[in-house]
Formats: sequence, structure tokens, C-alpha cells
Amino acid sequence: MKRWSTLLLSLVLASASLVSYAKDRDTAITRINFSTSVPSEGNLVLGIYQDNELGQYGQAIDDKTNGGLKHAIKASKFEAQSQKTTTITAPMGSGYNQILLVGLGKRGEDKTNLEWQKIGGNAVQAAVKAFKQAPAMLFDVSGDASAHIAYGANLGSYYFDKYYTDEKRKKHQAALTIINSDSTAAAKRYKSELEPVAKGIWHTRNMSNEPANVIYPESFVAQWKQHFKGMKNIKIRVIDEDDMLDMGMGAIYGVGQGSKRPPRMMIVEYMGGNKGDAPIAIVGKGITFDTGGISIKGSNNMWNMKFDMSGAASTMGTLYALAGRKAKVNVVGVAALAENMPSGSAQRPGDVVTSMSGKTIQIRSTDAEGRLVLADAMYYADTKYNPSLLVDLATLTGSASRALGKDYAAMFSRHDDLAEKFSAAGKLTGDEVWRLPLNKNHFKAIKNNVADIMNSGPKAPGASAGAAFVGTFVRDTTPWVHFDIAGVAWGDNTTPVKASPGSTSFGIRLLNGYIKEHFESK
Repeated sequence: MKRWSTLLLSLVLASASLVSYAKDRDTAITRINFSTSVPSEGNLVLGIYQDNELGQYGQAIDDKTNGGLKHAIKASKFEAQSQKTTTITAPMGSGYNQILLVGLGKRGEDKTNLEWQKIGGNAVQAAVKAFKQAPAMLFDVSGDASAHIAYGANLGSYYFDKYYTDEKRKKHQAALTIINSDSTAAAKRYKSELEPVAKGIWHTRNMSNEPANVIYPESFVAQWKQHFKGMKNIKIRVIDEDDMLDMGMGAIYGVGQGSKRPPRMMIVEYMGGNKGDAPIAIVGKGITFDTGGISIKGSNNMWNMKFDMSGAASTMGTLYALAGRKAKVNVVGVAALAENMPSGSAQRPGDVVTSMSGKTIQIRSTDAEGRLVLADAMYYADTKYNPSLLVDLATLTGSASRALGKDYAAMFSRHDDLAEKFSAAGKLTGDEVWRLPLNKNHFKAIKNNVADIMNSGPKAPGASAGAAFVGTFVRDTTPWVHFDIAGVAWGDNTTPVKASPGSTSFGIRLLNGYIKEHFESK
């Protein structure tokens, strides 16, 4: 029987937070405009090349000022290396106030899409710092390069300033204008291929950055339902706590039973490919707040545990990106959602739970909860959908973070070819990964003398033991990759595609790029 009073309260709270969130849901994402019309006054962002190669827009300004632009650039000692920027006073007669110069490197040299994206992200961040609001950005590049500059600028302009009451602190850019002679081609490429991914990233970052009193299992589901509303080829199913008990999902239920916010499993099917083709399955850890449960964490930096749902958020963001750009592929996303809280109803160290697979698990630490919610979610995704590829994203272990820092997500797989392809995809997209070992000794280490396996305490490397635990619930024949994103899911550092402290939305660019190359191109 459902806990009606708790459910009613949860629905009321979810509705309240949804109204607050939905109010700026559509306007929060920076709008990109493409144009061929060059403004005649104000400030400018101008892309220039090394060796005094100004490009058509810079040359027009230089001609108008009788060489004034080249003189100003020479005086500033700016050499226009790729991604470098500097601000100069506009030459007299140009009509402009200040010009932010953006280095494009040597004209004609090959650049990857990622390099163009970084140029765009760096440019908008420097423009916001210099001018508060980014002015028109002029780039004498191809339409395709311009589209990727716009994509990078969109990602680089993201800033979570929703809760600032001081308007002077706000950094949100309502719109950015990219000036390019091939603006029609740039707009077409951006709108069809890149903007949907950018929107998925923005939604993911917004949700991950929200505090845990706003995002919890029910509100996570409600808000993603709003984002997916009206999108084609999307079906959504939600498994609640009673369904979990009926289906034998004792692992995820056990994690959530200590919270007044009941657990959920959100399944989103996007079927944009051929009917009958086995889907890709993406599973995300969604601990909306992690106190550690009875094995409670120290208070230092516990506020960061709102980011413990980053894997689930990136899973949904990836589905949104694929559906938004109408990718010709079948993909299923599973978000395993729970809040890990200590209470009189919370599970204890030493408890034994039975997972959906039938395997029993001794709880050694209630703070090793992520692998528990994944146990049921992975088994469900693997056995229900027989996926052509099974991927999970999880902020799983401090070990992965300590090993690889903020540079790479830890990658584990039984399949060498998959690991190699994902490593390559990471370098191309900017979501870089590094493979760590997973072998039979790691699986042996989690065996238990009370139950089939234990969720913590093995004498084995923590990240590898965590991966082995998750892999226990995946069939050996299923192509599977596990990403431990504990070190890269959030951070205070600024990068060209992330200005705001907080969520990085790690995994969306990686999975979107991998799926496009290895599944859609077939």
C-alpha cells in the first residue's frame, strides 16, 4: 500500500519547485544569433590570425582607419595565438569604443572542432569579463568553424546565477551574435547538430547545480518530464518505491528507505533508429544528496554531495541531446534515483539486501550506496533491453578522483576495443577518459562470507572494486563500459566551455560523439 501522506507531500513540494524552475527554464539557455551584418558602433569581439592576417572584418576596420588597427595591434604586442585574447582601444575613425582581439592561430592550419569550440568559449568569457555583456563577435572563418565557435561560446557562457539577488553579480548572457559571411550554413549546422547538445548540457548543469531541497528523486523526474515534453520518439516510465518492492529491487530501495523522499527509477526510451534494432542503454547514478547514511560522512564539504546525481543528470542530458538532433539511433536512459539519509528507517551496516538479479548483498558501508542503486538499474537495463552497448556514469569512488584528478574520468571495461574507441572519442570531444584495471581479482575481492557479495571493504583498489561490483550485475556477453566520474563531475575551475563553478555535465559530449561516430554512421 502506498504511503499516501508522504507521497502527497512529495508531490506538492515537487510541484512547487517545478514552478520555480520552469519560470526560467526556456530563457536560461543563451540564444545564438548568426548574421552577416556588422555593427557600426559600440564594442566588438574580433577574431584575427597570426602574422598580421586580419581577415575580412579586421581588414575593413584597418582600411577605414588608414592602418590604425594594425598599429594598435602592434602596440599591444598581441600575437594572435589560438585562444589568446586581449582588449585594445579601438582606433580613431573606426566608430567603435573597444575591441576584444581573439587569436585564431595561423590562417589555413587545420583545427579540430574542439579547438574551434575552445576559441568560442574563451572569447565569450573574456568578453563578459571586459564588457559585462558580450558584444557582436566577428570571425572570418568557414560556416562549419563558425558553428563550432558558436557552440563553444554557448557552453562557455553558462553561469549558474539563479539565486543571486544582486544584479551586478549576474553573468547570464541572454543572447550572443556571431558575425560570419557564411552565416546561413553556420546557422543550419548549429541549429540541427549542436544547439540540441548545448541545450542538453544546460539542462543537465542547471539540474546538477540546484540544491538538494529543490532536486530530489520526484522533482528530478518531474523536471526532466517537462524538458522532454513534446519531443518525438520519446517514451517515459517511472518506477516508484512500491514497484521496486514488487520487482525485487531491494538494492535501490534499501538506499532510499531512510529518506522521506522516496526513491525512483526513471526510464526514458528514445527510438529514433530502425525498429527492432537493439538500443544503447545508458545508466546514471542519481543520489540526489548523499549524507553517507548511517555511515555518515564528515561535515567538511558535504554540501558538494548535491552533485552525487551527476551521472543520472548527464544520462538524461544525453537522451535530450540525441532526441533534439533527431539522431537515427535507439537509446534508453535509466536514472537510478535515491536520497541517502540517516533515520530510524535507514538501512544499517551489516544488513543484507536482495537485488533484482537475486544476488544478495551485505551492506558493509551505507556510504557505498551508488553501486547499490546501479545494481538494480544495470540489471534492469541489461536484461530488459538486451542492449547493443551498456554504459554507466557514476560519481562512484574517491579513489578514481584521487588517481586521476580533474583531468580524466576513470574508465573500466571487459572489452579492449570499446575502451580504445571511447578513449579516442574523449580526446575529440573534450570529455577525456583514462582506463583503469578491472580483472578477476577485483571480482573475487567483493565476495562475502555472509551474502553473495559486499558493497565495501575489500582489499582491492577502491575504484576497481566499485567497477567490479557494478559489473557483477552485467552479463559477460554484454558490451559494457563503466565511467567513474567522481573527479570530473563538478569543480570550481574555469575552462573554455565552463565558466560557472559547479557541474561540468561530464559525459554528454563523450556519449553524443561516440554514438554519432559508431552507431549513426552505420
